[in-house]
Amino acid sequence: MRQTLPGFSLTLGFTILYISFLVFIPLIALVWYSLDFGWAGFWNAVWDERVFAALRLSFSASFFAALINGLFGLLIAWVLVRYNFFGKRIMDGIIDLPFALPTAVAGIALTSLYAENGWIGSLLAPLDIQIVFTPFGVTVALTFIGLPFVVRMVEPVLRTLEKETEEAASLLGASPLTIFRTVLLPVLLPALLAGMTLAFARALGEYGSVVFIAGNIPMQTEIVPLLIMNKLEQFDYAGATAIATIMLALSFLLLFTANVLQWWLAKKLGQKGAER
Repeated sequence: MRQTLPGFSLTLGFTILYISFLVFIPLIALVWYSLDFGWAGFWNAVWDERVFAALRLSFSASFFAALINGLFGLLIAWVLVRYNFFGKRIMDGIIDLPFALPTAVAGIALTSLYAENGWIGSLLAPLDIQIVFTPFGVTVALTFIGLPFVVRMVEPVLRTLEKETEEAASLLGASPLTIFRTVLLPVLLPALLAGMTLAFARALGEYGSVVFIAGNIPMQTEIVPLLIMNKLEQFDYAGATAIATIMLALSFLLLFTANVLQWWLAKKLGQKGAER
């Protein structure tokens, strides 16, 4: 049978070539350049309390932002798929706005809203809650840019679920919580974890939406991308590449773990489906 696309060898060759020039070679060059200053220079640049504080804030804020997006992204996807209401298409389009909106514009808007004289910040100020120039502000910005990933990963899976299964479970006496836990969640969990992983990865490298609301306070609200930019502005290329290499290694390890977890869940679900 004649195929539309070329054969496996040709397409695989172009795929490897394309990914190599866009991903592999730049990353290898980054690691190579960071080690060009020697192990002593590498560890001197990385082994710093300021670097540890930035790494701790980046990963913790990204993690909590991914958790928040996992909860509310699932809820939003459920509403968009299961219900029809006025303004549904407008809401569906707004979900993708963080993709199209320049991140610097998002950062300015969030800073204006959550400042003490902003619409939301003025309501929180009497409660002695400060968002701008705090780790909470960093988490808010990272939550904003990561929401679409969860919604768009869960939404197609929800569309494929048949309501008859839920109705059958309900007729058998299962409560709504039991139906969600035993019927819906096992099917949605791989897509939900995939969306949260993408949101987490996106948040780790975010810069534009965080730079304004964070305030770039060393040891407090300075995330890793901001620290790398500061190093580059000071012409400290060795320090910038060393920090970037550590960030690359940690990010790869976490993403690899998340992918293994998704594969394991998919395998377990497949085994349960075969048993049934």
